[in-house]
Amino acid sequence: MTHDGDQHLVLSLSCPDRPGIVSAVAGLLAEHGGNITESQQFGDPSTGLFFMRVQVQTAAPREELEQVLTELAGRFEMDWQLDVVGRPVRTLVLVSKAGHCLSDLGYRQRNERLPIDVVGVVSNHRDLESMADFYGYDFTHIPVTRETKPQAEARLLELVEQHDVELVVLARYMQVLSDDLCRKLEGRVINIHHSFLPSFKGARPYAQAHQRGVKLIGATAHYVTADLDEGPIIEQDVERVDHSDDEREMVSLGEDVERRVLARAVRWHAEHRVLRDGARTVVFR
Repeated sequence: MTHDGDQHLVLSLSCPDRPGIVSAVAGLLAEHGGNITESQQFGDPSTGLFFMRVQVQTAAPREELEQVLTELAGRFEMDWQLDVVGRPVRTLVLVSKAGHCLSDLGYRQRNERLPIDVVGVVSNHRDLESMADFYGYDFTHIPVTRETKPQAEARLLELVEQHDVELVVLARYMQVLSDDLCRKLEGRVINIHHSFLPSFKGARPYAQAHQRGVKLIGATAHYVTADLDEGPIIEQDVERVDHSDDEREMVSLGEDVERRVLARAVRWHAEHRVLRDGARTVVFR
């Protein structure tokens, strides 16, 4: 039973797998008046790690729960996070010239309550400035050349710190982030990549796919690491194509699947449904 004064919180955690974790977490929440509304868990036999996501309604102060969870975490060697369900995550979106992903994120934020707060749009071109204005997003133009890349990334980091950014979304941002920047923002950057990695890298991927006569085109959303396009995968999807689809039609279908995949990955990350499992992810949908 819940009351008007209750807060709805989400707890996500990972730790070495051992007996008693679920019981300990559920018992602790019950002791502090918590009513569990959603719970998922997974033990990975290949890594020996245990993952859990719990939504709980409780009248207990959040600080009180954080204190007892800190004590529990010490017992089980837990990495954990406690947040308010549905709190918009402060997000910076990076784009270049293609606007389909930016437009889709803006639409979903407005109309589908995608739990992000877009604090700004950054681009190395000005093509999408009017689109950012349409959605009410602050637009920052940061040109990037080989010579100015260090200064451009320093400015990007300034914006991340200035706006207390929690998530950076590369919404078809056609620049490779430096190893140093990837390390500083690790676990906080999501990229959308055409195709199943690492197929058809470089320019005009759909032209390459068309020339090869592929029957499936797809998209992959993944966390960004120093290894180019090799970060932990969050979501993938495909669209079937055939010999009658020309390059232009394949681009259109590809943009469609990119929108869907990126939106799902961003939503799941913002809802604390994605937990890192080494080079892979556990996604509690």
